[in-house]
Amino acid sequence: MIGEDVLDLGGQVALVTGAGKGAGRAIAIELAKHNAGGVAVNDFAADRAEAVAEEICAMGVPAIAVPFDVCDLDAVRGALAKAGSELGVVTVLVNNAGMAGPTGDMALTKTFWEEDPGEWDKYVNTNLFGVFNCCHAALPAMVEAKKGRIVNIVSDSGRVGEPRQAVYSAAKAGAAGFTRSIAKETGRYGITCNAVALSSIQTMMTDEQFAAFQQTDGYKAQISRYTIRRWGQPDDVAALVAFLCSNRASWITGQTYPLNGGYSMTQ
Repeated sequence: MIGEDVLDLGGQVALVTGAGKGAGRAIAIELAKHNAGGVAVNDFAADRAEAVAEEICAMGVPAIAVPFDVCDLDAVRGALAKAGSELGVVTVLVNNAGMAGPTGDMALTKTFWEEDPGEWDKYVNTNLFGVFNCCHAALPAMVEAKKGRIVNIVSDSGRVGEPRQAVYSAAKAGAAGFTRSIAKETGRYGITCNAVALSSIQTMMTDEQFAAFQQTDGYKAQISRYTIRRWGQPDDVAALVAFLCSNRASWITGQTYPLNGGYSMTQ
């Protein structure tokens, strides 16, 4: 590299939720590459969190696994305390955990009025209350340190709406609104809070499964709606998050950045 690392995190310690695979894993590794002082790797599945933490340690960056469900505020507080004692105060928080929660499926086949209301909690708890919990637990230390970066991973469905995703869309839209309010509350303490709104990211299928899916009429119809005719990759997400966590983004707060290959271009 010629010159400085423009995304240098200056040794700040990060917590990334839902980081055992996919975009979360890519984010945790990308932050480690840019001089994070340590990374606390969260996932509901302990083995996944531990595997990613080991990857980061192998890079020469301190990392620990902190398995917990973001819906459990006491568990979140315990993980932050552990990270604080083993790595240092967490001043970078990436709320990536989402989808239908740790044990739910994204069943997107029914219209809202056909859904079982018992299914709503799995979307709202992880995608909205999980963000509340992590921010509530992490912010006091950031305020005391007078610095911090929060990035909330939301969704294009929360920006522009998607059929058969009404509750998920509402939860993600709520997280984006929460982002703007927290940005206004915390800016005076040197803390920024932004959101990244994703469209389809290739994380849930193996390469072989995705190659087969690409041959289907369903995929071809969907991809025709993207200006850049591909799904996103975890590294696409990681690059933008690393920028928003760096000092180069110190005058950016309260914003929602669509990362979507041109799927939507409004707002």
